[in-house]
Amino acid sequence: MKKVENHDGEKPGHNSVSAKPDKTSIQTSMKKAAKSLWSSLPIIIGTILLISLITVLVPRSFYTQVFSNNMYLDPVVGSLVGSISAGNPIVSYILGGELLSQGLSMLAVVALLVAWVTVGIVQMPAEANMLGGRFAVLRNITAFFLAILVSVITVVILGIL
Repeated sequence: MKKVENHDGEKPGHNSVSAKPDKTSIQTSMKKAAKSLWSSLPIIIGTILLISLITVLVPRSFYTQVFSNNMYLDPVVGSLVGSISAGNPIVSYILGGELLSQGLSMLAVVALLVAWVTVGIVQMPAEANMLGGRFAVLRNITAFFLAILVSVITVVILGIL
């Protein structure tokens, strides 16, 4: 009977992957990761600066002028405004409270904040550079529509309409 071997000369079922990576492969991986980060750094810094600029240039009164308290239109507008604006989750609590106190609907505020932290039109060049253009576009489109859906579900669960 003939012994069956794979392309490496190992017997089938024999695990040739060692549990402990060698030092050179770790060093090579670290060098590749550092080189990738270094080449992406200008795009990351540019994105951060652009987000900071938009945050400063768009006054909070803008948000109250854009929304019409329309149950169907506000989540879409909120998702659009949140997609263009950019922010971090910590600031969103303060912004959400301010927008609610100024009379915006819960639908609009939730859609805006979810899109604000998940959809990144401003960050898309950096995301496309690091993860691929197709992925960046599909992720942002999906996040846009999910922001609308999350706002509706949130309002239904909380019973606010």
